[in-house]
Amino acid sequence: MFTVSAICAPEVRSPGVGSPLVTTPSSAPQAGPAAPLVVRTVPVDRADLPLLDLLPQQDPVSWLRRGEGLVGWGVAARLETSGPTRFSDAVKWWSETVARAEVEDHVGEPGTGLVCFGAFAFADEPGDSVLVIPQVVVGRRGDRTWLTTVSVDAPDLVTAPRPDPPVGLVFSDGARNGEEWMSVVADAVDRIAAGDLEKVVLARDLIATTDEPIDVRWPLHRLAESYEMCWTFHVDGLFGATPEMLVRRERGLVTSRVLAGTIRRTGDDERDLALAATLARSSKDLEEHEYAVRSVADALEPHCSSMSVPEAPFVLHLPNVMHLATDVNGVVHDLATSLQLAESLHPSAAVGGTPTPAATRLISEIEGMARDRYAGPVGWMDGDGDGEWGIALRSAMVTEGGVRLFAGCGIVASSDPEAELAESQAKFVPVRDALGADAP
Repeated sequence: MFTVSAICAPEVRSPGVGSPLVTTPSSAPQAGPAAPLVVRTVPVDRADLPLLDLLPQQDPVSWLRRGEGLVGWGVAARLETSGPTRFSDAVKWWSETVARAEVEDHVGEPGTGLVCFGAFAFADEPGDSVLVIPQVVVGRRGDRTWLTTVSVDAPDLVTAPRPDPPVGLVFSDGARNGEEWMSVVADAVDRIAAGDLEKVVLARDLIATTDEPIDVRWPLHRLAESYEMCWTFHVDGLFGATPEMLVRRERGLVTSRVLAGTIRRTGDDERDLALAATLARSSKDLEEHEYAVRSVADALEPHCSSMSVPEAPFVLHLPNVMHLATDVNGVVHDLATSLQLAESLHPSAAVGGTPTPAATRLISEIEGMARDRYAGPVGWMDGDGDGEWGIALRSAMVTEGGVRLFAGCGIVASSDPEAELAESQAKFVPVRDALGADAP
């Protein structure tokens, strides 16, 4: 099932529904096709201005790493979808939207012309997924900066007022407290030892309440400053700084960064180097990582004419943790878009487990919370199908009363519940700190 809201939206028919539902900000729902989107991309000489500083408080979207990427605001068109057809619904809607759009692109880079931002639910149920086409997008790659408008006049690019921090921030346990979650981990270890599966990723949540609605630009600025090697994102209330690129498709080349196997940093450089060496030799973490890499390579292989899969991972150093990481590369031989590749990859062993069907069933049975969009694909796509889709990790969702934070850990036969709890606490740190809280 899906719904569409737009300023100018193409005709879309929902499964089993005779007429599409199209709404505009100033009118009642109406049936029938709307005018095509009018898209214009032009170069701009604003390389000195940080992209996040442009974002207004209303309807911001972002996808940034080391000062480059895309930001946008306003809503030219929007799709909400759910259930097992959420990806195919989105692909169909996007292809129809692109076919009807009138595009004038004077830059010609990936991410120019018509661009959508998306965030998808982890599981078929529950959780809604969304694609949003902003009215305004500003992008930067290297020394090139551009402005895209969709059916609106070009705005003046001015620095927005600095966002205010959250007011009255208080944290509390989510669906399970620490002791309860360790019991769930122990249960999963027993299931693995019994041969039911090889690995499962279990997540927990943390609730942050505030006295006033949060301005999501506040944590976005802090995440971008502290985790510049990650992809800082916001789409429809889902925000974070993910270190894991599910898939990037660019002019026929595809890349997926796999992270699995984690150790917390101490802040002592000499000690952290020793811990990195320990991580690189850890049989438990290497086993977990191997499952994740294998699942990604198997999912991409049908779409690629050639692939490169390194034999051993490297250690990725982040401010709060270190991960075992592997970059899988390939050459796409079919017409699969970046979103279709993301669908093929999701859920990988890094966020689900091995074998994936058994792991996802166990998650549904024992995890005890709704993941919604946590650990689902989040990112962007252009009219050529190129794009970048990360995994919504180190993330949180803005709620009516505050923010819901998420963290997950890969559980294998040798996992220790107390160590996994400590790892989950470390993974909460980026968003906790970005909201203004002290690290746990």
